[in-house]
Amino acid sequence: MAAAGASSYSIVEYFGGEDGYRCGYCKNETGNFSRGMWSHTMTVQDYQDLIDRGWRRSGKYVYKPIMNKTCCPQYTIRCHALRFQPSKTHKKILKKMNKFLSKGEMPAGQCDGEPMDLHCGDGAPRDGPKAHSFEVERPVFTETSVQEAAPKAAKSETPLQEPAPSPSVRGPTATPKPGVGADPNRPQCRKAKELRKERRLQKEQLKKQEGGAPSGPTPTTALSPQAKTLEEFVVESLPDNAIHNLEVRLVPVNFEDPEFMASFDESAALFARYQMAIHGDTPSECSESEFRRFLCDSPLEAETAPDGPDCGYGSFHQQYWLDGHIVAVGVIDILPNCVSSVYLYYHPDFARLSLGSYSALREIAFTRQLQKQSTKLCFYYLGFYIHSCPKMRYKGQYQPSDLLCPETYTWVPLEHCLPKLENSPYARLNQDPNAGEVNVLKNLGQVLVLHRRSVMPYAIYARKRKGSGDEQEVQQYAGLVGQSCAERMLLYRA
Repeated sequence: MAAAGASSYSIVEYFGGEDGYRCGYCKNETGNFSRGMWSHTMTVQDYQDLIDRGWRRSGKYVYKPIMNKTCCPQYTIRCHALRFQPSKTHKKILKKMNKFLSKGEMPAGQCDGEPMDLHCGDGAPRDGPKAHSFEVERPVFTETSVQEAAPKAAKSETPLQEPAPSPSVRGPTATPKPGVGADPNRPQCRKAKELRKERRLQKEQLKKQEGGAPSGPTPTTALSPQAKTLEEFVVESLPDNAIHNLEVRLVPVNFEDPEFMASFDESAALFARYQMAIHGDTPSECSESEFRRFLCDSPLEAETAPDGPDCGYGSFHQQYWLDGHIVAVGVIDILPNCVSSVYLYYHPDFARLSLGSYSALREIAFTRQLQKQSTKLCFYYLGFYIHSCPKMRYKGQYQPSDLLCPETYTWVPLEHCLPKLENSPYARLNQDPNAGEVNVLKNLGQVLVLHRRSVMPYAIYARKRKGSGDEQEVQQYAGLVGQSCAERMLLYRA
């Protein structure tokens, strides 16, 4: 894990991509268009900035859909984790899990809710173009190197801690009272709301009298006194005679980590079982090497920061252990501003527990816990929202959420986007017609390149390599990653 103040650069090879390939949503054989690059290594801040411009990774291949050309436009979606409140369906899924753990009752019939066997898989290209087979050596910084390109994120070593509370904590379970309807002994919701408002005004008046400033509302002020929080549903106590025990472990994706390696074989076998049963893969398509490449090879460097979460930043596997065996694994990236869900695979025998939805709720709760350690880490990214594919609209049920405008790279509340997406699969979501692109490319010459182990601005590289003929390609790359990333990341030039 990188120490505080260590200088590191993202190193990428840009491939562009003009040809269409098969769409995993509408099954169009040549309708899916995206541009991509192979990332040999990447800082978490660079990847945070890239996903905020519509990029996403599949292993070390980082790609961006060509939104106005692809058959099923894919909009980056994020959930405001601190303001999230579970819906009736979400509560049902959490209660279903708790019922299974406490009584061993597996729900009958098909799993309800959203089709989370697709949970954040996004139909991503599993095979990106082949990168140059060279070992990335430590760059040599010449006098022509751009000083301001050095990353500014501070890092410090901290021990890895278990992030998410396990629902296996035992305690008395509250037995629901018989009968239907509201409890007549409790005040009505409207009256409770008025009482809360009155108490808040009284507190503010008291603070004014004491010379203090009134405090702003917190995410919990909207909850009624009787309402359970997401965390309370997740860690709902189990009776002493519970049949099953569930434990959630956060394991860094690191082949030198003993916990990751101790569970590697079991995790890889679960991945193969899931891919063959749910997605119909052949054994060769979900081999151990495919598992490594797709879900273990991450370009993200593990980093820590004084104001970051205790577990640090980077790629992790969140393993769900049921009675001593792994039944599900959520692959996530912990970034400066968010937890980004990458993929989920689970044991097909437990599909009726809606493990996709359950894991998403657990990851939202985990994001809220990390935010207590790092205040700016407050969003949960679910990957792509595809409105033109009805079975992929379930991601909009995690409210409140925003979609990324593909033209301005600003966030727009989902409810403001839906009318436009009903009219057209592709739409400019920002309603301000005068708004321009955030972090637009302004100076191609300042794009950093890596050539023969030397780091230099593109302007100097172009003078050295007269007639190289790659200006159009570099222009396209820099326009897609934005000026800031283009000045920080190193674009490999053969």
